[in-house]
Amino acid sequence: MSQQKNSSIPLIGGVLAAIAASLCCIGPLVLVMLGMGGAWVSSLSVMEPFRPYLLVIAIIFLFFAWEKIYRAPAVVCTPGSLCAMPQTNRTYKVLFWIVAALIVISLASPYIAPLFY
Repeated sequence: MSQQKNSSIPLIGGVLAAIAASLCCIGPLVLVMLGMGGAWVSSLSVMEPFRPYLLVIAIIFLFFAWEKIYRAPAVVCTPGSLCAMPQTNRTYKVLFWIVAALIVISLASPYIAPLFY
């Protein structure tokens, strides 16, 4: 059971790092697009100095998740367990690609965001 819980840790870590890395750029953009403005929106750029570090952490977690999902899928799964089900593997793959898309958006957001202002 602990192996099943540990297999999702890289994916969860990648999601959290991608969200944290995109807070400085995507957060204010989304708030401005929703019509919220003011001086307090600019305080969200406090995370900007940490963005490169968080992106590196996100890419590292993404690599570990890719390794767990594609290189060694279901190594220690007993037949009939949750990790042996194809639906679980499909769900992990879909979540992996969603996280990968979030990280790509986080990487590209500083270059794309000025087009919306």
